[in-house]
Amino acid sequence: MPELPEVEALTAFLSARLTGRVIAEVRPVAISALKTYDPPVTALAGRTVGPVVRHGKFLDIGVDGLHLVVHLARAGWLRWREHLPVEPPKPGGRNPLALRVRLEGPDGDGFDLTEAGTKKGLAVYVVRDAGEVPGVARLGPDPFDPDFGLERFRALLAGERRRIKGVLRDQSVLAGVGNAYSDEVLHVARMSPYKLAADLSAEETARLFEALGSTLREAVERSRGLAAGELKAEKKLGMRVHGRTGQPCPVCGDTVREVSFADSSLQYCPTCQTGGKPLADRRMSRLLK
Repeated sequence: MPELPEVEALTAFLSARLTGRVIAEVRPVAISALKTYDPPVTALAGRTVGPVVRHGKFLDIGVDGLHLVVHLARAGWLRWREHLPVEPPKPGGRNPLALRVRLEGPDGDGFDLTEAGTKKGLAVYVVRDAGEVPGVARLGPDPFDPDFGLERFRALLAGERRRIKGVLRDQSVLAGVGNAYSDEVLHVARMSPYKLAADLSAEETARLFEALGSTLREAVERSRGLAAGELKAEKKLGMRVHGRTGQPCPVCGDTVREVSFADSSLQYCPTCQTGGKPLADRRMSRLLK
């Protein structure tokens, strides 16, 4: 799933290519992706784009008083096309295309929103204000907000009796961090994903806050200037523990372990994060009985 660094990079990529351009046509292909109907997506045609901004994991393309807001979910992506096909896209079947936006101009450039797999979560909204999107309205503070400091972070964790991994992923607590970067942040902070947020000491909270900022900033820097089609590969290459089960930890050389859940998993280094003790993986335990 694209998280804050990838959506931040997409925002910069699109801002350079869309700002000041006029939308010629919007073609919805997967109707299930459309979450709003008034105004219709066709109302974007003939309007000028700008600005392009990010809200957590949401991409917000401003279009003359309207907003095309996109959440890419787990398997969605944006593909920039220098020359879009002239013929209308065909809906249905195995076609991953969900929405096509063509710009005015001789080249017919623009972008496609696509989604792989059968579990469809890609969401497209056309609204007059981004705050009308429920997911945007409930977002917590953004880690890149200039006003987001250690004391505000400490206040978010106070009284939280949940595991810190879940708190970092909760978009109503903190905007933009998902499964992958929460693994990375906790590894940099040398902290167990199972530790209760409310039990963090002042030193641990400060260490986690620093790890949060440095991990996300480094990921954004690695992605800076890359084309949209290169961002997924860069994200994977930049991971220290996430998605690297069975591989050596780049810090200590211990084997990266995994805990599996119903629809996701987390990765961690026992030596760096849990005092060398493997975390309980209930799903695997059931399979071994």
